[in-house]
Amino acid sequence: MKTKTQLVAVRLALASLLGAAVAAPALADTESASFNVGMEVVATCSINASDITFSTITTGTTTVSDSEGQITVNCSNGAPYSVKLNDGSNFSDGRRLASNGSFVGYGLYKDVNRSAEWNTSLFVSGTGNGSNQLLPVYGRIPSGQLVPEMGNYADTVVATISY
Repeated sequence: MKTKTQLVAVRLALASLLGAAVAAPALADTESASFNVGMEVVATCSINASDITFSTITTGTTTVSDSEGQITVNCSNGAPYSVKLNDGSNFSDGRRLASNGSFVGYGLYKDVNRSAEWNTSLFVSGTGNGSNQLLPVYGRIPSGQLVPEMGNYADTVVATISY
């Protein structure tokens, strides 16, 4: 009669032989397949704008008042972009600052001489360089407008970048 230790040893030997037979089957041939690994890198842009604040005026007739702000764009290096401005929230035959039903007309321009109005049909285009690029916005309140009411006159203009 075999001892328990001998039976355990026989069982372990049989288990090892079975494991080896299952783990290493005989292979007759092989096949291979290849696959691609990749990704697409697309441009990105961001846009920020500073406020334009005109000088304080008194009621009566306006004189020319100029001010300026800037739009900051940051686009991927080599990415073409265009920036446009909407008409503002008080538009009616032109951009207007509003306060309690009173209005003062103003214009936004892309040049310091204020000869090229920056309107919805005029885009400012450029090519990104991976850093901030500054686009000046020149504002002007023309003279000769009647301002009968005191108040804080304001408008909201949206700058949009397409790339």
